Amino acid sequence: MKIDFVSDVSCPWCIIGLRGLEEALARTGDLVSADITFQPFELNPGMGKDGQNIREHVAEKYGSTPEQSAASRTMIRDRAAELGFSMQMLETSRIYNTFDAHRLLHWAHIEGKQAALKNALFVAYFTDQQDPSDHDVLIATAAQAGLDPVRAAAILASSEFADEVRTAEQLWQSRGISAVPAVVINDRYLISGGQTPEAFERALREIAAQD
Repeated sequence: MKIDFVSDVSCPWCIIGLRGLEEALARTGDLVSADITFQPFELNPGMGKDGQNIREHVAEKYGSTPEQSAASRTMIRDRAAELGFSMQMLETSRIYNTFDAHRLLHWAHIEGKQAALKNALFVAYFTDQQDPSDHDVLIATAAQAGLDPVRAAAILASSEFADEVRTAEQLWQSRGISAVPAVVINDRYLISGGQTPEAFERALREIAAQD
């Protein structure tokens, strides 16, 4: 089963969706063999170098009140915890630009370590509250994922893979993807949002039966 997981490393619902999908795949291991490729999507492509406070950002982008924002963060933290992921979404948390992270993910796919880097980036951002636009953070995270830190530094110091990432982003947008996570299976079936393991499992079994 070919799975394209369109997502951003600063998207909380993306790690929730990924954990839900991974659990569903474990439950359907007797039926489904999956090849997951992480595809790029930037929630905030115009975000500046220093990022923005998450509460301010959510208020500006969605019109949420401080109370609504706090309630949403609590609900997201709880959902993540149910799936074994520690998420520290605090009043002081910040949103950052993720384009360079996507460039490294493109390279990691070539190296066969994309899943390891994706998960390490989620931990760096959501658990450890690190800046995924900071090159030192990205190099260290790449090394944790088993990638060559010297090569990672060289990529980040250049514009390597920038065109490939932008082309992929445009491709998925042209296919109608405007929100993430978006899980596209066998180029035909779309599952949107941070679904539960149970919802993913039902969908996987239905698709396997049809294909």
